[in-house]
Amino acid sequence: MEEVIKILKEIDIPFAYDHFAEGESPSPPFICYLTLGTDNFAADGIAYLKVNEINIELYTDFKDLSVERKVESVLDRFGIYYEKLETWIDSEKLFEVLYSFEMEA
Repeated sequence: MEEVIKILKEIDIPFAYDHFAEGESPSPPFICYLTLGTDNFAADGIAYLKVNEINIELYTDFKDLSVERKVESVLDRFGIYYEKLETWIDSEKLFEVLYSFEMEA
């Protein structure tokens, strides 16, 4: 998880694990990240390669290509292959861009 924190600090956008505490959410853009699970390689009951499934959720007030490029530039610099999805969250009036990737634990 230390590598994920290093990446997020370099992106230089406020971030929190899973969510911000009630009433402490910063103004967009901001990031929430979480570990969804693992995709470990195992044999003989031993995990030889531990891999975490990571989501970085970027929230903005509108489709902000410059902020997306900033996130993607840092992920590229760290050699992270990611999948990207996006959606408008009407109840929150926020645009979410989801970056999903795997990272060795």
